[in-house]
Amino acid sequence: MVRRSVLFAPGDKPALMRKAAKTDADTVVFDLEDAVAPADKEDAREAVREVLNDVESECEVCVRVNPIGISAATDLGAVLEGATPDSVMLPKAEAAEDVQRIDRLLEERGVDLPVLSLIESASGVLRADDIAAADATDALLFGAEDLAADIGATRTSEGMEVLYARERTVIAASAAGVGAIDTIYTDYEDLDGLRESTKRAVQFGYDGKMAIHPDQVPVINDAFTPSDEEIAWAERVVEADAETDAGVFEVDGEMIDAPLISQAERILERAREAGRQ
Repeated sequence: MVRRSVLFAPGDKPALMRKAAKTDADTVVFDLEDAVAPADKEDAREAVREVLNDVESECEVCVRVNPIGISAATDLGAVLEGATPDSVMLPKAEAAEDVQRIDRLLEERGVDLPVLSLIESASGVLRADDIAAADATDALLFGAEDLAADIGATRTSEGMEVLYARERTVIAASAAGVGAIDTIYTDYEDLDGLRESTKRAVQFGYDGKMAIHPDQVPVINDAFTPSDEEIAWAERVVEADAETDAGVFEVDGEMIDAPLISQAERILERAREAGRQ
């Protein structure tokens, strides 16, 4: 499943959830965790259930529950009384057991949903490979803001304080064959900064990026959608590879070997997922 843009909407704001579902985001997340004050959790559960029942959207609709051990079970019990979302997001995943527990909660309620696991703590980073390999995990998401708070780091525009965790998350996801979604860009009015951050996420190997405002969605989608030039180059590489038995060959004056063939195949796969082919 393509998840270039993953847009969050607060679970206690029905109008914003409905608005998010009408954007071009690939995934919309109705958030019962950080976006909702403790006193408003019950009202938010009811609001999410009501919106799920009547929302019409072509995107993936996900619900972010509260962490295991807090109120994940209560969240699922309330939300799943109505329509079923397409996926569930598990915040602060710190071990494969957390994913297994959320999967059991879903099974107890008669549903089988992919789990999007958020890596946003020191423990989660160190166990990212196990979390990614859990059967129910369909994607890892990197949460830089919570991680920085957990380890006492100061967030900077360069992001060097979370670089190791950002790289480890995408490597763990790739090794397990699941999706990798990059952290949010908090200044939603700074689209140039978002564009640069998203470009870096693409370079790191991420498949998508989280968003906190609808205006961020087009920038993110564009960055994770191959350009016409990239698609044309990839097609030439794949075609040339099919026509030769050589391990190394030339395309456009460039020597092409196995890693570049893999890169070309990935570009074409992303193009297909984005509806460009």
